[in-house]
Amino acid sequence: MRREEAPRDLEVEFDVPAQGDVLAQGDDAPPRPPRQWPKLPAPRRNVLLAAVVLLALALTAYVAFQAGGGGAETAKPRPSASPSPSASGPPTIAQVYAAVAPSVVTIQAMNGEAVTATGTGVVASAQGIILTAFHVVEGAAGIQVIFADGTKTPAKVAQSDPALDIAALAPEGLPDVLVPAVIGNSERLAVGNTVIAIGNQLGLTSSATAGVVSGLHRTATNPDGTKLTGLIQFDAAVNPGSSGGPLLNAKGETIAIVVALANPTSAGTFVGVGFAVPIGAALGAGGGDQAPQQ
Repeated sequence: MRREEAPRDLEVEFDVPAQGDVLAQGDDAPPRPPRQWPKLPAPRRNVLLAAVVLLALALTAYVAFQAGGGGAETAKPRPSASPSPSASGPPTIAQVYAAVAPSVVTIQAMNGEAVTATGTGVVASAQGIILTAFHVVEGAAGIQVIFADGTKTPAKVAQSDPALDIAALAPEGLPDVLVPAVIGNSERLAVGNTVIAIGNQLGLTSSATAGVVSGLHRTATNPDGTKLTGLIQFDAAVNPGSSGGPLLNAKGETIAIVVALANPTSAGTFVGVGFAVPIGAALGAGGGDQAPQQ
């Protein structure tokens, strides 16, 4: 008997006659031992068992995937909202007027019970300080302020600068709801910018007009021959009674105080040229701080 070497990992035993031996014949031949079939070694059995386990896991995952809606008919994604900017822009003239009108006041120069002059003012601080044109209250025996809600109260000149034609008034009383104007920055103005004027022109209270900046650093001459310098020229309509009112930018910020208009005739009415003191200079003349400018 000779042992033959089987392929790797297999152990096979065969009864093979040795070279030169002759197999027995006939009935006297010794019985042949039973044939032994090859057996898988332990490593191959482990590999087969692992393959079966992996197959079972794969089937389980497939069933779970189908149950969760991941089959052939995959659920369509639901639409979701996404943020998008809304259309926006500068406020309209109507919106600017609605926001600023509560800050605009009527100013009456009084001589006893008689009204000698009428002008406009704007609430410029949370303490109720009102900016107006100095010539509106110049020489007045008394001053009366009428707020937008109808509240009437006496006022006094707290500070003034005739060279700029600006006065700051301190009212004795305030309305239940005080609405100071938002102060802008006149240094950012450019020729062509939109401006809005609110005032009591020709006795028509809280009138609103719109135009553009026509020029910067202008000079105007007062009736007494003195000159006002560093003025903003604009073409929004203003007339007697508008003096002291706010000149606003397109965002509704007060950027100047109306003080004069130009007319080559003696009529004293608007012909397209108005002048205003920049708000920074007006606040300084009125004893305020230029810091609130935006």
